[in-house]
Amino acid sequence: MEYVEKIIDEKIQGKALVTENKKNNTKKLFIESYGCQMNMNDSEIVAAILDKEGYNTTQILEEADLVLVNTCSIREKAETTVRKRLQKYNAVKQVNKNMKVGVLGCMAERLKEKFLEEEKIVDLVVGPDAYKDLPNLLEEVNAGRDAVNVILSKEETYGDISPVRLNSNGVTAFVSITRGCDNMCTFCVVPFTRGRERSRDPKSIIEEIQSMVDRNFKEITLLGQNVDSFLWFGGGLKKDFSKASEMAQATAVNFAQLLDMCATEFPKTRFRFATSNPQDISLDVIHAMAKHKNICKYLHLPVQSGSNNMLKAMNRQHTREEYIELIDNIFRIVPEMSLSQDMIVGFCGETEEDHQDTLDLMKYVKYDFGFMFTYSERPGTLAAKKMVDDVPFAVKKRRLQEIIDLQQEHALYRTQQHLGKVEEFLIEGTSKKNPNEWKGRNTQNTVAVFDKGDYKLGDFVMVKVEDCTSATLKGTVVGYSDNN
Repeated sequence: MEYVEKIIDEKIQGKALVTENKKNNTKKLFIESYGCQMNMNDSEIVAAILDKEGYNTTQILEEADLVLVNTCSIREKAETTVRKRLQKYNAVKQVNKNMKVGVLGCMAERLKEKFLEEEKIVDLVVGPDAYKDLPNLLEEVNAGRDAVNVILSKEETYGDISPVRLNSNGVTAFVSITRGCDNMCTFCVVPFTRGRERSRDPKSIIEEIQSMVDRNFKEITLLGQNVDSFLWFGGGLKKDFSKASEMAQATAVNFAQLLDMCATEFPKTRFRFATSNPQDISLDVIHAMAKHKNICKYLHLPVQSGSNNMLKAMNRQHTREEYIELIDNIFRIVPEMSLSQDMIVGFCGETEEDHQDTLDLMKYVKYDFGFMFTYSERPGTLAAKKMVDDVPFAVKKRRLQEIIDLQQEHALYRTQQHLGKVEEFLIEGTSKKNPNEWKGRNTQNTVAVFDKGDYKLGDFVMVKVEDCTSATLKGTVVGYSDNN
């Protein structure tokens, strides 16, 4: 299914994390993650913290001493799934009386009273900024008390904890560079569950990338709710930048500079980043992408709607015209850029004309990939408090289908542009459909499958593209690229 949100990758939802087990660790941790890639990354941080507390990970729920579910509040489906999982944990808990169950992440922050007091389904609730407090919270739980820490921090970026890499293909890795978000989009709970924006020290980012490169990872994705907002000026919240000293402001590092540093320091490593925001991305970032071959020519640039009325209602802080101007500039600076969108269909008050504006914008940009949803109200957001979810479900469904059909057309148009070309692909794993084929991605994030030959996982290869669907290229390897 091409239209599963890449940022919320359905394949990795609810997978029990696995780390290398240490002989001296006597306790067992079962940890599942739902939601965005930030959550997956956070689970790696939690595993690293609990590793020092004597926990090895297990995939067998029944034998776990501690069960943690890392949650998401973005979509209703994720919340429903997590509730079902908690019921399952509790059934096991009836047999294994010593087992403790905890909820981590965004949903924990939002539903702490419900989970602990009303429904009494968990022992422990830990918000996204409180993972370092886990050892203390576990002591509380073991002493028979409920434990909660959902305080959102101004400083916490986990820059000093090296995440344990889990369920990895050994080729691609994720490094979180910012936490939180200052953009108060009316449909989104992130600012309330993950707090305000703060950035990691570039030095700690470079060190983490170095440790990845030393372990032979070939591609790093820099992660944040809003990576373009990255701004390091010695620590603290981004909104306090104007209060920083002149020296701190003069020596601050922004996202374009960080990208440049990473690409220069690790010329053989490929870099991607997500997520970008149209009102925060500067053309300096696009120039940095143009300057370095090893920064992938792919940009996830959510627009959410093509209608100015909807953009205003969503508090997106940019207009349709500004977005189009940005797109024009991007293609001028990097003509081969590949773009993906997020689109919310049927937001409060959306008219047929607003919907046509969205289709129109899509026709203008012709996105390579798209992640499209019908609007569902999230408790705690401004939209839930102040706006009426007034578009009938049947209308939302029809509009979504029109958007998906158009995206499929554009996706095919974009993959066809690769036909006949010889392009570099990084081998990431075996093709799902054929065990004799590798799959890899090019700089534009397009997947290709090709015969395995003598090539191995993590090789950069040159592939002649001979055929395509709207989602996948097919080709023949003509040799190694000069990047190995």
